Amino acid sequence: MSTPLSRRALGGVAAGAAAAAALGATATSAQAAPAPDPQERPFRAAHPRRHSRRPNILFILGDDLGWADLSSYGSPHIRTPHLDRLARQGVRFTDAYSGSATCSPTRFSLYTGRYPGRTKGGLAEPIADRSVGLEPTHPTLASLLRDSGYATALIGKWHCGYLPDYSPTKSGWDEFFGNFGGALEYYSKLGLAGEYDLYEGDAEYKDLRYYTRILTERASEYVGRDHEKPWLLNLNFTTPHWPWIAAGDTEESAGIVRRIKAGDRSALWHQDGGSVEKYKEMVEDLDRSIGQVLAALKRSGQEQDTLVFFASDNGGERFSYNWPLAGNKGSLQEGGIRVPSILRWPARIDGGQVSDLPVFSPDWTATLLELAGARPHPAYPLDGTSLAGHLLRGAEVPERDLFWRVRGERALRRGDWKYYRGKSGRDQLFHLSEDSREQADRAPFEQARLAELRAAWERIDAGLLRY
Repeated sequence: MSTPLSRRALGGVAAGAAAAAALGATATSAQAAPAPDPQERPFRAAHPRRHSRRPNILFILGDDLGWADLSSYGSPHIRTPHLDRLARQGVRFTDAYSGSATCSPTRFSLYTGRYPGRTKGGLAEPIADRSVGLEPTHPTLASLLRDSGYATALIGKWHCGYLPDYSPTKSGWDEFFGNFGGALEYYSKLGLAGEYDLYEGDAEYKDLRYYTRILTERASEYVGRDHEKPWLLNLNFTTPHWPWIAAGDTEESAGIVRRIKAGDRSALWHQDGGSVEKYKEMVEDLDRSIGQVLAALKRSGQEQDTLVFFASDNGGERFSYNWPLAGNKGSLQEGGIRVPSILRWPARIDGGQVSDLPVFSPDWTATLLELAGARPHPAYPLDGTSLAGHLLRGAEVPERDLFWRVRGERALRRGDWKYYRGKSGRDQLFHLSEDSREQADRAPFEQARLAELRAAWERIDAGLLRY
């Protein structure tokens, strides 16, 4: 007999089912949300303890994917069988967060294991010009793993600074193939200012096919190699980030390219395009592409000893499905920072599990370093907490604060409680296990708790760079 789902996990699936009816009138393909997998059970470390070599690490990021955009997270109209299978084979996290509410600061937090506000480049939300980036002197997940004997590669979106000063190959990745900026047109590879933005290493690489296909091919080739060392691959898709172009939409692509070349700097935002159905097409294509990479990994014989992690870089945007969360990308409400997150490592972690442990991007940096036998740089202490002992041995994770800061907003989570101040300037307090939609402000009734969490946020903030 299977163990029941945790309260949070069950609540998320139930919310998706309830919302499916409401979506029916607007999403023609909407169906009832899938029932929870009867084999999914609350997380427990595997026993008896198993041993393995240091894992390969395949860390996959989607771009602007909403918390409930996967069918395993309750989407009533998007089908993601490959990511759902990955979740069944590993652990699905219901309360996982990005390090920030937009692209580049989250990547800073993941690559450095620290709050974005500890570095000048992390203050850009997101990076939009060549003035700042991830300083090559700052240790990164890649540089620390490389120094401990790993091969390292980044395929896809970098968005942590531009040439000539900033690049993955200057920050610890042996190989880079992808784009430097925050967005590009999927066929022409033109960026926001009309620049061509597809590179191999630090040199332009010409390929005018659909970008997701190119990244999938490159990643499949990398994981299929006969590697002599354990490896880290950061695979950063741009899907489903705007512009809203799916494979085969060459006419839409050509129209956007014409606008870019005519000097329209808003063309890639594609405010006059897209739809729920187009977004669905893009997310399902992302799912198929990840399935192809995972199939290549399996064919290579490395699946057992490879830790695969999937997440979004921040909350969803215009066409995302975030129910029941409020807010979206750019906001520190739950919909802007809570993201789908899945971990699989067959050699050490059992499948079919769900965890409601609150975690965020810097935690994964600390965790991966420990699992790989690498140490953080003593001059750059991590802000994340390693979950290695919890995942492998069932050790308790001590209660700690998850902290976020963006211009005009602040948030801190401690246990089930979240302190939030939005652009209204009003301090609010929410009990997330009972109110994940952040509608019942408990601040008037919990003044002491509010003051405690506000003071905790301000202590952390005092140690960060000013905007």
